[in-house]
Amino acid sequence: MDNRYIDLRSDTITRPSPGMRAAMAAAEVGDDVFGEDPTVNLLQQTVARRLGKEAALYVPSGTMGNQVSIKVHTQPGDEIIAEEGAHIFNYETGGAAFLSSVQVHTIAGVRGAFTAEDVKKVIRPRLYYMPRTRLLCLENTHNRAGGTIYPLELIRETCDLARAEGIMMHLDGARLWNACVATGIQPIEYASYFDSVSVCLSKGLGAPVGSVIVGSEQFIEQARHYRKIFGGGMRQAGVLAAAGLYALEHNIDRLKDDHAKARAFAERVAEVKGFSIDPLTLQTNIIIINVQETDRTTDDLLATIRSKGVLLSTGGYTSLRAVSHLDVTLEEVITAADAIREAMM
Repeated sequence: MDNRYIDLRSDTITRPSPGMRAAMAAAEVGDDVFGEDPTVNLLQQTVARRLGKEAALYVPSGTMGNQVSIKVHTQPGDEIIAEEGAHIFNYETGGAAFLSSVQVHTIAGVRGAFTAEDVKKVIRPRLYYMPRTRLLCLENTHNRAGGTIYPLELIRETCDLARAEGIMMHLDGARLWNACVATGIQPIEYASYFDSVSVCLSKGLGAPVGSVIVGSEQFIEQARHYRKIFGGGMRQAGVLAAAGLYALEHNIDRLKDDHAKARAFAERVAEVKGFSIDPLTLQTNIIIINVQETDRTTDDLLATIRSKGVLLSTGGYTSLRAVSHLDVTLEEVITAADAIREAMM
């Protein structure tokens, strides 16, 4: 991270801590494509156990985790359902269409969540001239909605509907750890409603690379096949997996600090004229700032804020996005908020 700036663009910009680097340097390794890397195997076993699934697979990125899962669950011509702001629909470069030849039917949710009744309305009738509704994808926490937590009662209701209709369930749990820390709900509880789950190690947990997908042994066997096809088979990946194991051991509980930083930042930035933040979205570590009333473009605003030493990212056509993480302190996010207020005076 450039020390000239307080970087709040994403929690992906974190760098391995000295303790994590030491764990990486000491990692025992082998060829993971042959299934012989002991550190990768331990990481997979650890995540599978924490999420209550039979097996797991280490993949280079959350996008690959989601796309491999979609590929395993679907056949070409199928339809999947996702919320309109979902990562798999907006930020994975059309991967569902390109890699799996499926189309996405989106639902406009409320702060990233929809109801079972919403889903029921868009399930395709079983008619030969319509696509088959095969997979339902949820995102928890929901990135584009502002790090919002998917209510467990809605997950339960939606799962009941999906099971009755023979539809598979996948959870994009890139920031599931944040949801667990914020609610006290264990990962195994969230994961129990899904046929597959993808969790990320390189966001709030601070590892440099990697996600893990979990599911049944049969699902993971197929997932390993598609990981290879998609180019995700790595060799002595234990060096990276060791960072993930360190992150799971040391960096989950501290996510509550990131949530506190986000609230402190949002409270100050919300006072800026023309800026607005939905307080109901301040649940974890992402802040979406609506800037429509400023009558300025997001690019213009980002440049002005950058000139004051703060880096944000675009949240949408009329919004900015800030993300707290382990590489910024509470004092730094407060300094950043004050700098933004000064920039907008």
